Amino acid sequence: MSASQPFESPHYTYEDYCQWEGRWELIQGMPYAMVPAPIKIHQQLSLQIGSALLSELFDCLDCEVLLDEDWKVSSDMVLKPDVAVVCCDSNPNYISKTPDVIFEVLSPSTAKRDETLKFSVYEEEGVQYYVLVYPDELLAKVYQLSAGHYVKAAECDTEPFSFDESSCAFTIDFLNIFKRFRS
Repeated sequence: MSASQPFESPHYTYEDYCQWEGRWELIQGMPYAMVPAPIKIHQQLSLQIGSALLSELFDCLDCEVLLDEDWKVSSDMVLKPDVAVVCCDSNPNYISKTPDVIFEVLSPSTAKRDETLKFSVYEEEGVQYYVLVYPDELLAKVYQLSAGHYVKAAECDTEPFSFDESSCAFTIDFLNIFKRFRS
């Protein structure tokens, strides 16, 4: 390659992604490392949210609550939401349809990507609710899809929020989610 030719970065696919070790996401053919591992409060909040969702959706046989599961959006895009509610997806290997609700717990290494890049992808792919959870503030910002764009539906720190656009409606009590982390 001569100095006058621009460097072209490789364009990876799901097949490449399946060969990689470690935790990755693939966005428009570009790999993003999921390192360092999330801090403890991140994992604890993800677990609290997942547990609350499992309890809320226990009797709903159409919906699954998935933590840190691959969502194969396309052949060159694989995302790994912290917590997803997916209804009527029969694929046993990965999320194959657009989740109804996604929760991302922000960490210093992923915050910018969650607030911008993934925000745009989730909006474009039609995720009905996108919830950004801020561990330092113990705050959840809930965005709801309206006419193809996200609008802020709520900022929750001590009140519950009802998700009524999914196949199975449910409520998340953020006061209860954040209770153990308040001093």
